[in-house]
Amino acid sequence: MRAYAIRRLALFIPTIILATMLVFALFWIVPGDAAYMILTGGDDDAGKVSLEQLDKLRKDLGLDQPIHIQYGRWVWDILRGDLGISIWYRVPVWEELESRFYVTIELAVISIMMAIVVAIPLGIISAVNQDSLGDYSSRIFTLIGIALPTFWFGILMIYGLAYFVGWLPPLGYARLWTDPWTNLQQMFFPALCLAFNDLAFTARVTRSTMLEVMREDYMRTARAKGLKETLVIGRHALRNALLPVVTISGYQFAGMLGGVIIVESIFVVPGMGTLLIDSIIHRDFVTLQAIVLLIAAVTLLVNLVIDLAYGFLDPRIRYR
Repeated sequence: MRAYAIRRLALFIPTIILATMLVFALFWIVPGDAAYMILTGGDDDAGKVSLEQLDKLRKDLGLDQPIHIQYGRWVWDILRGDLGISIWYRVPVWEELESRFYVTIELAVISIMMAIVVAIPLGIISAVNQDSLGDYSSRIFTLIGIALPTFWFGILMIYGLAYFVGWLPPLGYARLWTDPWTNLQQMFFPALCLAFNDLAFTARVTRSTMLEVMREDYMRTARAKGLKETLVIGRHALRNALLPVVTISGYQFAGMLGGVIIVESIFVVPGMGTLLIDSIIHRDFVTLQAIVLLIAAVTLLVNLVIDLAYGFLDPRIRYR
């Protein structure tokens, strides 16, 4: 297990280096001029900006230097914990990103916990009672969850709460440790909106893997030994069926960090999604790079944890 973990950690380092190179390069491919956007405020009136002003601002931002030098300085600043100064907000990027990152992380964690807590038992019950009324009901429910677009479900939730209940979640964001009840009201429905699709897909995967495992020879052997059915399902079937579920859950959690933009906009949650939209509109490439790199780093870290979890759940898994 130790050698397996060391190899996975060794692969993580070149992968994160490659991610930094891709993130930096992508923003050179995107059309537009950050200096021009700053001076004009995003308007198309080029007559108000002189070439001397553009050259001076590009020099101040370091945009006149070769790409490899800009990349080297950017990576060195990141290693020192400096994500740069926001071009639009004129404050350190981390100050603007820190509070929003915690909001998005909390939203993603609550969502994935909702999905896992409901999906795994639902998938197990559906598999154990195959072709029963409960199984058919579960399959219809999961099909609806997979087919229903997240943004449309969020709009339906807002409409239902406003029209039928006459209540909407409080706007803004209250910290969990400061005002737990307000925080729960603000986060529950956005998290439920995000979790619904992931819950349905995870339940389908759990049911499929459980059905496959329950047909194995060792399951018949466990029952022949006289073990209780709950023990057979919990110890022998579920643990062997969890590998695909862990993979899907990790992928969904990483995807939530980059996919909460619409949900945060619908429910007015001040997370990274809204900051990402503002940065794109204002061509704030410094903040954009920080957000995308942070999402990429968390995604790679989640994948690393998943790979290490494989070795724990199934000791037979080893990289040669």
